[in-house]
Amino acid sequence: QVHLEESGGGSVQAGGSLRISCKVSGFSDSNYCMGWFRQSPGHKRERVVAIDSGDRATYADSVKGRFTSSRDNYKHTLYLEMNSLKPEDTAVYYCAAVKSLAGFCTMGMSRGRLEDFDYWGQGTQVTVSS
Repeated sequence: QVHLEESGGGSVQAGGSLRISCKVSGFSDSNYCMGWFRQSPGHKRERVVAIDSGDRATYADSVKGRFTSSRDNYKHTLYLEMNSLKPEDTAVYYCAAVKSLAGFCTMGMSRGRLEDFDYWGQGTQVTVSS
């Protein structure tokens, strides 16, 4: 059974940094595409980044240059380093995963199509104050 668990959320002032993690269990190898998504009240869940098993990532324009995602396939852990945080980054952040050929992310996955991801974590709150 696949399980994803996020950790590391919290509160930070604008301009600050935060790193969140997602521990994955239940996959027998690293052949899965992963993503970070976020959702704030009254808004749809949106992609932050999709990342394949080779650490090739596709970022949303709103976070490019500020956020960096990486994977440790040995530890089955996904990370999201968030710098220069803005109040509009406030949201619940979710990690997601889907089994894929050779761990690649399809175009739909890279674009953050929610239905392309099979497994989701419970989310971690990130709050950025001005």
